[in-house]
Amino acid sequence: MSDTPVKQQNTGAFYGQAVASFAVALGAVVGGIVYLDASGWVRAFLAVGVLYLTTSAFTLAKVIRDRQEAGQLVSRVDQARLEKILAEHDPFTKL
Repeated sequence: MSDTPVKQQNTGAFYGQAVASFAVALGAVVGGIVYLDASGWVRAFLAVGVLYLTTSAFTLAKVIRDRQEAGQLVSRVDQARLEKILAEHDPFTKL
């Protein structure tokens, strides 16, 4: 019997909540920048900062996910090798 981990799937509700949360947060920040009582340069600087922070967050999440998936792949390959060795081993043969 194999102890292969079951791949977890997010529900549609969880996905929808994540998208809605991101949209509300981004909309609130953009609205705050637009209605800020400051010069155009200050608002532009804040907008570029928000854009940079958003893209950096997506990149960080992707890098963490990729590293985790790579670790799972190596673990699966090692597990398959071990199972092959155990299947081919005959404890009753003389060395």
